[in-house]
Amino acid sequence: MDVHDKVVVLTGAARGIGAALATRFAAAGATGLVVSDVDGPGAEKVAAQLGERAIGVGADVTDPAQVGELVAVAEREFGPVDLFCSNAGVAIGEGLDATAEQWSLAWSVNVQAHVHAARAVLPGMLERGRGYLLNTVSAAGLLTAPGDAPYSTTKHAALGFAEWLSVTYGARGIGVSALCPLGVRTDMLLPGIEAKHPSALAVAASGELITPEQVAETVLAGLAEERFLILPHPEVAKMYAHKAADPDRWLAGMHKMFG
Repeated sequence: MDVHDKVVVLTGAARGIGAALATRFAAAGATGLVVSDVDGPGAEKVAAQLGERAIGVGADVTDPAQVGELVAVAEREFGPVDLFCSNAGVAIGEGLDATAEQWSLAWSVNVQAHVHAARAVLPGMLERGRGYLLNTVSAAGLLTAPGDAPYSTTKHAALGFAEWLSVTYGARGIGVSALCPLGVRTDMLLPGIEAKHPSALAVAASGELITPEQVAETVLAGLAEERFLILPHPEVAKMYAHKAADPDRWLAGMHKMFG
């Protein structure tokens, strides 16, 4: 997909990867951008920096009605949605001690938000015979996230849902990509590194910490090639291949590193 002259909705876009994507899409000539976040003022600030082609909207991605309203706003302001970037995510930072409420939050944001997005935008896309879904997952969805059981588990589920969407709707003109970065310099990761949290330190030790802007460049290239897996860290592909080729050996290596 070429984002030039396309209408795009982005969630989790007040900062970090989402804000970088909005900025890069605007530079690439997107005709309309709905920049959304649970932090409404933050989303409005990003949109204001992008000019008349962007509008900021506060929305909670765990509420299907609010996600549906994002699509309605985009259609009303700019026209049919060509690309929906379901980007919001949450890290928990707990293992078996995670509470039921924390598990529910991780599931609601990291998995169900993608479901709400697909339900909201797919009917129109299918009617037109074209459209694209970009779901931000994580390298944790391909590998794991030591020290964060809810995050690791829900990111695996998010990847499974993206695969299902592609299998089910790919032949009907719907493109699907799963964005799976490793370490990115965002507000989700950096505080954990500073606090020396095991999960954050594991991510930092696994590869280069890149910027959200670097992620956005990789996304633009991945969308242009319509790749299912968009991997800002190329080494993740090798890690994933090693895991798939010999899961027991991969697990043994993880035991040595994090056991």
